[in-house]
Amino acid sequence: MNLNLLLGIAGILMLFCVFANRLSDRYGIPAMLMFLGLGMLAGSDGVGQIQFYDAKLSNHIGTVALIFILFTGGLETRWNDVKPVIFRGTLLSTLGVVFTALFLYLCTHFILGISNQIALLLSVIVSSTDAPAVFSLLRSQKKELKSGLKPLLEFESGSNDPMAILLSMGVIQIFSTPDFNGAILLLNFVLQLVLGTAFGILIGKAAVYVLSKLRLAYSGLYPVFGVGLVMVTFSFTQIAFGNGYLAVYLCGIILGNAGFMYRRHLLRFHDSLGWIMQIGMFLILGLLVNPAELLDVFWLSFGCSVFLVFIARPLAVFLCLYKSKYSFEEKIFISWAGLKGAVPIILATYPLMVNSPNSQFLFNTIFFIVILSVLVQGQTLPLLAKKFKLYKK
Repeated sequence: MNLNLLLGIAGILMLFCVFANRLSDRYGIPAMLMFLGLGMLAGSDGVGQIQFYDAKLSNHIGTVALIFILFTGGLETRWNDVKPVIFRGTLLSTLGVVFTALFLYLCTHFILGISNQIALLLSVIVSSTDAPAVFSLLRSQKKELKSGLKPLLEFESGSNDPMAILLSMGVIQIFSTPDFNGAILLLNFVLQLVLGTAFGILIGKAAVYVLSKLRLAYSGLYPVFGVGLVMVTFSFTQIAFGNGYLAVYLCGIILGNAGFMYRRHLLRFHDSLGWIMQIGMFLILGLLVNPAELLDVFWLSFGCSVFLVFIARPLAVFLCLYKSKYSFEEKIFISWAGLKGAVPIILATYPLMVNSPNSQFLFNTIFFIVILSVLVQGQTLPLLAKKFKLYKK
């Protein structure tokens, strides 16, 4: 496609997304759903007729977008709010993901009769709570939730991707590698968490020290510093076999809670950049799917969503929050806030990239589960908070 035409189409889609966001605020339609919808309209089965089937490119674009979204989420996270909930948040972001995947696998395999491989892949891929979806929903609400709920949900969603990614990669290796070693998977998991945490904290603290000691010549260089910091943090952590997603999020928390020159300028830039990344990511993922194929997986996706929302996620939450300060209503609300979004769709591109059997079927099923999650849970979460009287007076 001609570069001039490509830029024009991309610009038009971005502008449509800006105005679509206004409709989202006015009518309560989740912005993520509108961005995905525009991508689908522009795709091969839509009015745009754009033929896009590159799963690898989609995966790379989604990865880059996700690390900037996570960094922005970290910048906007207040450490004093997170500190009291860090233990329970860590349980939800680790054991909670494992429990969700386990319970969903049991339901889909033994009740719905899905094959062992598809059921296992599907369960681990949709096991985590999606950070962009949760950040976007919680921060768009005009009312504040009671103390402890918002930071818990944001910390869980920002830090649980490493577990879902590790489980997904492990399951893919199990089915693609005959001599797979489970002990190596466990070692990799521990290594990723430890190194991801260490690199995120160390690079974040180093960045704060540099910014406090060195005054840059132009205010416009501070956002550039932030962009470079995200790239370096993710890259170095991944090269060292740590988890770059976790490192970027922690680095953002440290930087966002520090004081330095032009701090607000940097935060505003990354807020805008986060929107650009979110729009671009969902547009690309929308282009990748063929809407005509979604009808074939509707009932299966619906059944999986029911088990996920009403059985797997609540059981995982109640186990992880056992004997916690949270009331029964608050635990139900936390369970309902387990939104799915970009991360499961990005993870679903990995089987496509390695040409795994039934990978397109799996991708379509997961895509539909995400749509149902955002449409149902995203729309009703504020109503649930109101019903349970979880908003501050």
